[in-house]
Amino acid sequence: METINGRLLSWASILEPSTREQAERTAAMPFIHPHLALMPDAHLGKGATVGSVIPTEGAIIPAAVGVDIGCGMTAVRTQFAATDLTGTDLSVLHGQISRAVPLSAGRYNKKLRPSAEARVAELRGLAGVEQADGAAGNWPLQLGSLGSGNHFIEVSLDEQDRVWLFLHSGSRGVGNKLASVHIRRAQEWCRAQGIELADRDLAYLQEGTPEFDAYIEALRWAQRFAWLNREEMMDRVAEQVGTFLSGHGLTDDVQRLETVQCHHN
Repeated sequence: METINGRLLSWASILEPSTREQAERTAAMPFIHPHLALMPDAHLGKGATVGSVIPTEGAIIPAAVGVDIGCGMTAVRTQFAATDLTGTDLSVLHGQISRAVPLSAGRYNKKLRPSAEARVAELRGLAGVEQADGAAGNWPLQLGSLGSGNHFIEVSLDEQDRVWLFLHSGSRGVGNKLASVHIRRAQEWCRAQGIELADRDLAYLQEGTPEFDAYIEALRWAQRFAWLNREEMMDRVAEQVGTFLSGHGLTDDVQRLETVQCHHN
């Protein structure tokens, strides 16, 4: 760990000069508390450094949270082992999962499954749904879809050759649009207050203002959407893995012996 200054600590494996300069600008914001931390994968981002932890007190920077609010991962350890996959054609499983989960940007469900309907009903009962409806009215059809970029679905093996189901995704198009709305509002709010920024993407919202409250409401809604989105996809992946292995003499459904689910945005 390197102490760059009293407000910036670095665990970065490689720290490019431009990344360091960007992190120093962010760390200089008056509401950073107690310090900004750079992680091993820190690299240049938009306004704030990607791969950083930015604790704030009394304010929040929407662009630092990012446009994929609630992006994260979920992993399930199954009862299966590598030997259960021996002799199988995994390209068939790949095809099954690809048909069950809409992949890539702009790909949504054509209709909702019963499990997705229940999750959509929960989201409709949460504060922030009005903002979601205004930003992306088709968000119910996005639930259970993967997206693009670095999002993925994997059937993986751990060090003990146990089979895990693993996926990475977030709040899809609705989270992106909600974030974009509030990034603009933060920039407008800072301009209205006469606040000068070293980078317009460091625009922030101050706690106690209506703009801050509206963003926090949207953020919490989008985080819940992302969580339920991963749950819905994992249900489908587990179903397809069970179906695939049943064709190879393993009749048990997927047992979820261990589950990890977390946001990193």
